[in-house]
Amino acid sequence: MKILVIGSGAREHAILRSLAADPDVDALVAAPGNPGMAQFADLAAVLPTDPDDVLRLARETGVDLVVIGPEAPLVAGVADVLRDNGFDVFGPSGEAARLEGSKAFAKEVMAAADVPTALSRVCSEHDEAADALDATGAPYVVKDDGLAAGKGVVVTDDLDEALAHADSCFAAGAKVVIEEFLDGPEVSLFCITDGETVLALEPAQDFKRVGDNDEGPNTGGMGAYSPLDWAPDGLVEQVVRTIAQPTIDEMARRGTPFNGVLYVGLALTSRGPRVIEFNARFGDPETQVVLARLRTPLGSLLSAAAKGRLDQHEALRWRDQHAVTVVLAASGYPAAPRSGDPIDGLPAADAPAYVLHAGTAADGDRLVSAGGRVLSVVALGDDLADARQTAYAAIEGITLADSHFRTDIALKAQRGEITV
Repeated sequence: MKILVIGSGAREHAILRSLAADPDVDALVAAPGNPGMAQFADLAAVLPTDPDDVLRLARETGVDLVVIGPEAPLVAGVADVLRDNGFDVFGPSGEAARLEGSKAFAKEVMAAADVPTALSRVCSEHDEAADALDATGAPYVVKDDGLAAGKGVVVTDDLDEALAHADSCFAAGAKVVIEEFLDGPEVSLFCITDGETVLALEPAQDFKRVGDNDEGPNTGGMGAYSPLDWAPDGLVEQVVRTIAQPTIDEMARRGTPFNGVLYVGLALTSRGPRVIEFNARFGDPETQVVLARLRTPLGSLLSAAAKGRLDQHEALRWRDQHAVTVVLAASGYPAAPRSGDPIDGLPAADAPAYVLHAGTAADGDRLVSAGGRVLSVVALGDDLADARQTAYAAIEGITLADSHFRTDIALKAQRGEITV
């Protein structure tokens, strides 16, 4: 197979790294890609949200499969145009991607499929929001209805802050979803589907707040780990049975089958698993640790989903090791990340930890920062302590002026402090 991967972040770098290890994959193209991806793929210029531009590139490169990484091209309908022109695509249609593109739509689908989730209310103006917040009480949860790169959610005990976030969304012409706060630890589960069959990957946990101890504003994600030794037995099977499969069945019933990754963001509450959100693609940074542990060749898995043959695919195989990823962020992230700073000290190719690029660019012969989340450092270990030690030793050796990272990724799990 020759595969085109759309995107330029650490998630896509992780996907490429896994695809390159698949013996059935002959060649890879990344568009637009980043400097780190050049190790595995030819880089090509493309506007990811322009369906015609992506179609042009797919034709020029003669690829057998297109894997769409980010959410924006999916919501823009890039997968639709590619499929209409005969390409196999891993990623949902624009209509199916509304599961991520509109939280209100996702709530509607969950209600129809009897999927357990937080009680919620969709609001479009200040007084509605104030009434809804009064009904839910603190902690207040306010979500931008549309795409917000993982940063459109405010969870706060401060009513004024909650209302201010709602008002900022209204001012931008968006609705908000206000919902009850869900207690319990959070879990991310990726479900590969061809629109009928669902194959779940192993779960991970990520860390959204910018600072240690979950302090500071939300980000796109500052780190993750897998597996979750503290998760209840049978959790994955339960989530597939009560959440993922009913959702996929409901999307098919509506005439908008979902092909790709259904990302299920969960809270393991005192009343059982509840959906926090759906995404229509692999999550970042959870992909970095989940794919690090996947032994099953990724190309054959994604191709089977794209071709509607997932029911014929073998059971997934996994490494017994633990994986941890830690994100190195630029100065000022998430509010106002600084770009253009030189990056040095990356681990050697044979080092026990490896680096996935996200916000990087080439400046002559130098590698420089070019985004908020600059790098993801990934390490495998026999246990969480081993993986954490390896990852943090590597990230400490990287120099990027005024950069920052969380020091507590997977620490509570390592200490056995997470309970359900």
